[in-house]
Amino acid sequence: METITEKPEELVRLYDENAGLWKIVKKDRGILRSLEIVEDALIKLGLSKNAARVYIYLARAGEKKASEISEALSLHRTETYRILRDLEKKGLISSVFEKPLKFIAVPFEKAISILIEIKKLKIKLLEKEKKKLVDVWASLPTPKIEHEKKEVFQILEGEDQIDLKASEILKRTEQELCLFVNEEDLARFYHSGFLDSVEKIVKKKVSVKILTEKTERAVFFIKEMKIPVGNYSFANVDGKLPCFIISDNEEMLLLIKKEDGQGANGNRRRKLKTAALWTNYEGFITTLKILFNQLWSLKMK
Repeated sequence: METITEKPEELVRLYDENAGLWKIVKKDRGILRSLEIVEDALIKLGLSKNAARVYIYLARAGEKKASEISEALSLHRTETYRILRDLEKKGLISSVFEKPLKFIAVPFEKAISILIEIKKLKIKLLEKEKKKLVDVWASLPTPKIEHEKKEVFQILEGEDQIDLKASEILKRTEQELCLFVNEEDLARFYHSGFLDSVEKIVKKKVSVKILTEKTERAVFFIKEMKIPVGNYSFANVDGKLPCFIISDNEEMLLLIKKEDGQGANGNRRRKLKTAALWTNYEGFITTLKILFNQLWSLKMK
């Protein structure tokens, strides 16, 4: 059998969010998938979908007129000019002083740096506003309200909101954390840094039990955590079972996934929309805790 080898400079390392894995691909292969990854990253950094498309087109095609961009991307001329103005204000493209007027993109690495700095500045401004708002709120007359613990539900959508809620739960955990997680969500928690935080509370003597399916990927992520064997186990469970977190038998987070329309470029593969249910409803928590304990008792050796 002939072995095909590639030179290092012909390969690129890309993170596939759907699979939750880093992949090594040849630079001239999987172009559409690579462009999807870049587009998703630009959107997460604050660009609209069409703005990301315009920037990527300019960065790959070189200087172009607005009419050429509009035609190539099937965008309305008015929207194209608006996007170009916005990208220029952000410092991601420049106008070439020629007739007719053309536009050129700044290098990709610089564009990413600019978008990250914009995010950082917004966060700093929000931090400053936070103190002012808290002071204003504190200055208001305090109404007399009898605080009574209520059993409530909260629906969260989007991975960022879910990761934030999971981190909040982790910070509140004082005695026990039970995590039932399938391979896919375990990979996402690993890359988001959530598992690093779980590892830290293990060191603080919090009782942690992580139960997952026994697959090659799941075993890899668990071993990377470097936690005692007694804190995790593998069970012969269906990977389609939803992930859930139970903290101190007082609150829980249940992840829900459903198909969200058609995949990119009209292909048949559909993206999964991530949502979650948070609750402190005792009956619900007790039910899932019983399920968790039963699965834990059936753990694989």
